[in-house]
Amino acid sequence: MDKHDYMKLALAKAEEAFKSGEIPVGAVIVKDGEVISSSHNTNRLERNPLKHAEMTAIETASRHFMNERLDGCDLYVTKEPCAMCAGAIIHSRLRKVIIGAKDIKYGACGTVLSVLGNSRLNHVPEIEFGVMEDDASQILKMFFKDKRGRDPGHKNKSHENIPCDR
Repeated sequence: MDKHDYMKLALAKAEEAFKSGEIPVGAVIVKDGEVISSSHNTNRLERNPLKHAEMTAIETASRHFMNERLDGCDLYVTKEPCAMCAGAIIHSRLRKVIIGAKDIKYGACGTVLSVLGNSRLNHVPEIEFGVMEDDASQILKMFFKDKRGRDPGHKNKSHENIPCDR
């Protein structure tokens, strides 16, 4: 398998997220040609802001190796990681991050913030942008177009009906 095959797996996970009403982001972690873990966003379903595709894939891979360090592993992700996920990528010591689409609002791999690739940090993974970028961008565009079409007043209203446990 090559990088496009692994990104296709991540896109399939993004499609699962799309079908369940989540922002369609998928992630796959690979080591030595073997898929170790894969995930998609579940933060809305689980009402947990930590349940990004990257975070869950890292957690699963860490359990697989029984180690928080994922040396030699590569992450394929359909959308550029946010600052939270970028921090987890650094702490888990992923070797390389292969990204489909840039995130012009929250991207922390150089698009908005430079968390990944920051030479002042103790670990700097290799970053590759643009693998199957059109496919990764398209599923995000379809999701938000559909969401906005169903709820014209969508802005700042996505959490109105979610009870708060205070």
